[in-house]
Amino acid sequence: MPHETRQPVPAPEPDPPHAPAGPRPGRRLDRRAVYWWTTQNVLVVAPVLAAVAALALLPDAPSWLWPAFAVLCPLGVGYALLTPWYRYRVHRWEAGDAAVCAASGWFVREWRVVPFTRIQTLDTKRGPLMQLFGLSAVTVTTASAAGPVTIAGLDDTLATDMVRDLTERVRALHEDGT
Repeated sequence: MPHETRQPVPAPEPDPPHAPAGPRPGRRLDRRAVYWWTTQNVLVVAPVLAAVAALALLPDAPSWLWPAFAVLCPLGVGYALLTPWYRYRVHRWEAGDAAVCAASGWFVREWRVVPFTRIQTLDTKRGPLMQLFGLSAVTVTTASAAGPVTIAGLDDTLATDMVRDLTERVRALHEDGT
């Protein structure tokens, strides 16, 4: 019989000292969120670039408009195409046994944990672009001064099921959430 070598299973890394208690936000958003964010960005960047180019084409346009356009073009295209992938990589969520957790942020990372006992309302939002991509946003509202926790970029069906499940779990606690 061949000799088997077993590698020791590494112990899980301890939570950093600043990590809040509760579920770890390990679930990614739906991948279609990248295309939704890209479309949103293009709908903002394209008109701005078109306006600068149109102004630069006017007969009495200042000479600095073309260099400004040359700088804004790569910045705008880079923003429109790259930031959605970064957001997808950073944003996470989780609905554990006792709390909802969401991680987000660009330069400043935010990790919010909402215990079920503190949930006051659950909302689902589907804007026109979100509907086009089959996505939803779930907002968990509490009495916290930090405001609601929104998880945007979830599959429609998953968001509906999540709100239904969380509603039942919160209702089962028989607490008013204040």
